Amino acid sequence: MSEEQSGNGAPLGPFDSRWIAAVLPHRYPLLLVDRVLELVPGRRVVAVKNVTRNEPFFDGHFPGNPIMPGVLVIEAMAQTAALLLLHEMEDRDRKVLFFTGIEKARFRRPVVPGDQLRMEVESLRLRTWHSRFRGRATVDGELAVEAICTSAMAPA
Repeated sequence: MSEEQSGNGAPLGPFDSRWIAAVLPHRYPLLLVDRVLELVPGRRVVAVKNVTRNEPFFDGHFPGNPIMPGVLVIEAMAQTAALLLLHEMEDRDRKVLFFTGIEKARFRRPVVPGDQLRMEVESLRLRTWHSRFRGRATVDGELAVEAICTSAMAPA
């Protein structure tokens, strides 16, 4: 399932889809993270989403020219950030994490079927009830989307 590494500040990972499903409440078709490659507790996380033609949003966005909606790329980054925040939280099933803000979002290139979206998220402020993250999504090393996102946690 995972090949965690020990040591102070050492990255953990990788983590597979079963681990992701145990941490996040999202399910298909809104679960947008397939694998966590690296997680440094409290600091950063790197994850991937394999973008396939059979994603339901491609039927309408856009027929004949399928492009992953930018808002879903940002959602994938937010889910990646949630993994960083929730992975060590013992009572995470009694909490709800809300996406509360997007700042400085920039869309640099389209994400299309066949792409592997790599999300790199770093913590800017990690608090129990309110957090702030910087995210970058790339395809083959090329920047696709970048944004600063905020979240808030509430009891379920």
